[in-house]
Amino acid sequence: MNLPYEPDVAFGVHPDLGVGAAVADDRPHLDEVLRQHHFRYSQDLDVYLLPEGTPHNTAVRTVAAASREFQRSGHTVAADPRIMVPPPVPTPNGVAARTTQPGQSLTALTGELHELRRSADVADVLGQILDEHHGAVGDLEEFVDTAAAWCERLDTPGGRELGQHLRTIAHHVAFLGDRLADVPHPKPTDVPSVTYTARARAAVESSPKRPADLAAVPEEAPRSRDAPPSPRRTR
Repeated sequence: MNLPYEPDVAFGVHPDLGVGAAVADDRPHLDEVLRQHHFRYSQDLDVYLLPEGTPHNTAVRTVAAASREFQRSGHTVAADPRIMVPPPVPTPNGVAARTTQPGQSLTALTGELHELRRSADVADVLGQILDEHHGAVGDLEEFVDTAAAWCERLDTPGGRELGQHLRTIAHHVAFLGDRLADVPHPKPTDVPSVTYTARARAAVESSPKRPADLAAVPEEAPRSRDAPPSPRRTR
């Protein structure tokens, strides 16, 4: 990762060693914060590393928490975006591994909805959730199904009971995805255009903010081209 400046702390990821951090100079505060977040210094590599086997989500949250603490202290921080990319999901022998790509969280997609103005755009966001390869619904179903298989491998009464319960939940998640996929998706051309005349007409119609007995603004009468009559004088 090439940077135009040298930050105080830089986080990166190594395919074999996992998430690591490097510091610009030997300052006790930098070392203290990294150690508080479970980074350990490797003298041979001159970097800080998280313990081997740290789960991906834990590593991402750790980097985020340490970065916030450094920034509150006035330090500059840089992080390699590849830290956000989750590891590939293990698959049985003979089954092609699914390509892992960083996706948007449900929180980010929900935030997107507040900025949309057309139902067709909402349908596009819904399509991202239902995407066969990277959708949240499919990922949730796969997670619950994998958790059920793990419980069943325990081969204990409690494991088998929990596994059966998780299989039922996975079935409900799949059913939810099917129901969401059946929602009709409007096309952009289905969105009616609002003309100036329609807006003007709507402005004078009764509404909760306008009393119903308030007379509508009369349309302006056409102007006569004839000269106006001279005013009549009265005593």
